[in-house]
Amino acid sequence: MSEWGNAGRSGPLAGLKVLDFSRILSGPYATMVLADMGADVVKVEPLERGDETRGFPPFQGPLSHYYIALNRNKRSLALDLKSERGAQIARDLAAQADIVIENFRPGVMDRLGLGYEALAEANSRLIYCAISGFGEESPLQDKPAFDIVAQALSGVMSVNREPGQPPNKLGLPLGDMAGSIFAVFGVLAAVHERDRTGKGQRVGVAMLDSLISMLGYLSQIYFVSGRAPQPVGTKHPSIVPYGAFPTADGHVIVACLTDTFWKNFARCLDMPELADDPRFAAYHQRLENREALEALIETRMRRDDTAFWLDRLDTFDVPNAPILDVGEALEQPHVAARGLVETVEHPEAGQLRLVRGPVRFDGKGPAPSREPSLLGAESAAVLRDILDIGPAAFEGLVADGVVGQPHRSSVAAEEE
Repeated sequence: MSEWGNAGRSGPLAGLKVLDFSRILSGPYATMVLADMGADVVKVEPLERGDETRGFPPFQGPLSHYYIALNRNKRSLALDLKSERGAQIARDLAAQADIVIENFRPGVMDRLGLGYEALAEANSRLIYCAISGFGEESPLQDKPAFDIVAQALSGVMSVNREPGQPPNKLGLPLGDMAGSIFAVFGVLAAVHERDRTGKGQRVGVAMLDSLISMLGYLSQIYFVSGRAPQPVGTKHPSIVPYGAFPTADGHVIVACLTDTFWKNFARCLDMPELADDPRFAAYHQRLENREALEALIETRMRRDDTAFWLDRLDTFDVPNAPILDVGEALEQPHVAARGLVETVEHPEAGQLRLVRGPVRFDGKGPAPSREPSLLGAESAAVLRDILDIGPAAFEGLVADGVVGQPHRSSVAAEEE
């Protein structure tokens, strides 16, 4: 039997064994981050269609863009968890795992015999992370939750808009991603504690809790003033000037978080007198007179184009940026210089461009990525290496519909 955790990945988490029952986004993003840092992640997927995101267009070859984005560096095991033999295989894998991550509604894994209590009986060192929309003890725990639901309930959508406009969700699926990010924090903290005590534990993360914990100064505005923050679009609720300002041909972001930057900006505008104007000299004065100050700034900035202002703002050391679309962001020199996009070869999809993880250790980013797997591509190897299930026994499991082998999804095939 081969040692699980030695799947050829390098990084600070090399040797950690992760059994991933999660799907869609909250969960898969967490396990991808762990895999980027070297953990050996076995992704357990339902037979036939696998993770639901495998069917989300557009596709490159047989792979969905959504699945590609969240599932690099993992090994896919197609397994019927609703069958007793499939559930037993999952339990056998969990008995050797360091970490289990799932994102079903509370109670689903218990009904499958795969909840924390059941798995911890055979593996007291197991760290079991459950990501859900609302967590246990919440009056909403049985309510289905997706990113937009968490965003709506967190207050984020109420401020993510221009004044007077309808509420809008964040373009990033931050509700899902926040759950994943805090899951990574939680499981790594639990690994550290296990190194000290020898005991695993259950880690619980709710998407709504995660977003509410990220409200930061917005929550404190409410606690201090008793009033909910109001939408200000790209502007800041308590710092002026800050946000998108119109130019002759577009917009430029300016962010004066300190008095030094404000004074630099006033000189940049050829209006140094603004810095000493009693209406604008201090933070609270600029906030109280926001409309008057922003009107003066907008009138001046509309006289010149975006390129002019980007150059001039840099010259005067004022924090600034153009507003890029996603394609422009991915193709900008910073991304190339930092090596944030890599190309990997997939046997059926061809060359895939992937965004790499952002964390560097000793100046080095993650090891080169392994391509996202076809559904069940590693089923035979995972069961052979970890559970010593040989070819004949494996073929029997396939014939009985317990385990799946790689095949193209019908949705992807139709798209081609």
